[in-house]
Amino acid sequence: MELIFVILGKVIYYYSWALIIYILMSWFPNARESAIGQFLAKICEPYLEPFRKIIPPIGMMDISPIVAFLVLNFASSGLNSVYGWLA
Repeated sequence: MELIFVILGKVIYYYSWALIIYILMSWFPNARESAIGQFLAKICEPYLEPFRKIIPPIGMMDISPIVAFLVLNFASSGLNSVYGWLA
């Protein structure tokens, strides 16, 4: 059981970093068209899309990735809490 929580925790950790890198790539021209940018788009856009539908951009800023990142952190905290209760 512990192995499942450890694996899920690591997946959330690495996915959080992938999201951060993908978000930062939007600041650099043509970064998302690179091979790494396309790979990150394939794994990050399906997660970000529902947040973009719910939260409209404010002016030129899209704050939905920030909310998506916070939700991912809450999921990580929840996972740690559930592991604490079960252990």
